[in-house]
Amino acid sequence: MIVFPSRSTLRDTPIVALRVRLSPLDEPDAEEMWEAVDSSRASLQPWLPWVPWQESAESSHQFSDASAGDWDAGRALRLAIRARGTNQFLGVVGLENCVDMHRNAELGYWLRQDVTGRGLMVEAAAACLEYGFRELQLHRVKVAVATDNHRSLRVVARLGFQFEGIARQAEWCDGRWLDHATFSILEPEWKWRW
Repeated sequence: MIVFPSRSTLRDTPIVALRVRLSPLDEPDAEEMWEAVDSSRASLQPWLPWVPWQESAESSHQFSDASAGDWDAGRALRLAIRARGTNQFLGVVGLENCVDMHRNAELGYWLRQDVTGRGLMVEAAAACLEYGFRELQLHRVKVAVATDNHRSLRVVARLGFQFEGIARQAEWCDGRWLDHATFSILEPEWKWRW
């Protein structure tokens, strides 16, 4: 059974990795999340269909409220990624569409443009997966990545996901259909160690 900790518990004792700290995405993160999305629109919009609907800070407030509701209902665990040294908001990583009966979830993530290319997303996603497998007792996590999103494909490869196939024209995004490469990783396959 997937049992999420309370948001306050994980806020008080966040998930910590070498350079990043993960805590529940919540209302206090909304303004910084808006700034991160707005300043990174050019790099996010080609791959994430929700970016055009982030039209103001109010959109980020609504998303943070929805994230809290999804957490409390056991549907999704979305985490703010912050730099350990500076506390700068870097992006979001999470386990979406959690299915208790099957103990599975989907990995989702994004990073602000000015901090990409440093391995921070691999670190954040690995910490999220470690938490999912060890603490939430997940059995399977899947991820879908646009076939021409090479940066995201590298993240998935570094995390050890196994390729499953191509979902053709799986998502309408930024005026075009995206094919998705689909991957999964099972708890017995997870070998990441901090």
